[in-house]
Order: sequence, then C-alpha cells, then structure tokens
Amino acid sequence: MYVTRQEDVDPQEAGDAPLFYGGRVTRQPLVGRTEPEDYNFGLVSFYAGAKNYFHTHTSDQILFATKGQGIVANESEEVQMGAGDTAFIPAGEKHWHGAADGHDFSHISLTRPGSVTEMFKPES
Repeated sequence: MYVTRQEDVDPQEAGDAPLFYGGRVTRQPLVGRTEPEDYNFGLVSFYAGAKNYFHTHTSDQILFATKGQGIVANESEEVQMGAGDTAFIPAGEKHWHGAADGHDFSHISLTRPGSVTEMFKPES
C-alpha cells in the first residue's frame, strides 16, 4: 500500500494536445508510482473556458467534477456540471467536455488503459 499526496505530483501541461482548445489544460495522475492495469485515473483541469473537441473512446468514461463550472455534452444535449456531479459516457458515444465560458473546471477522469480516443475536429 502507498498514499499519493497530490502536492507531490506536478500537473502536466496538456493544452497543446490536438484534442484541446480555448485555453490552458493540465493533467495530474492520481495514482503515483505505478500504472494501474485496470484503469486510467487522473485529474484534468480546464482554465478560463478551455474545452475539448468532440471525441469518442473505445471504453466507457466516468467524469467526476471536483471544482468550478463545466459542461459535458453529446450530439443531442449539453449538461452543466459542478463539484460533486458525475457523468457516465458509454464507449463509442461522441461527446465533449470542458469549462463553461469564463470559468475554470476540474474533473477526475476514469477510463480503461488501452482505450483509444478518436477526435472529431470541426472543419475550418
């Protein structure tokens, strides 16, 4: 057994990844020394309205909001999220999530290792 203290794990800049737009995004692993075999588990923080593009995963995804105001959306609806809210996104569902305009938003993301993300960037 071991305990990971979040103050000992530096957030990693992720905003330059093609999936994100609109501002700074960081990712912070929540389990420290090892890569769990059964799940990917991390804190994702979107700053000042940053979001991600529509995308799908080959595994289910669970998002647990920890602070701020955010949005999770699929092709037919957008739902506001705040601290304590949980979104379940089935494998293959086209969706996006991020901070509401003018707000910061953080959530814990849980997926399976090996899950493949397909991004749907809008045509320019």
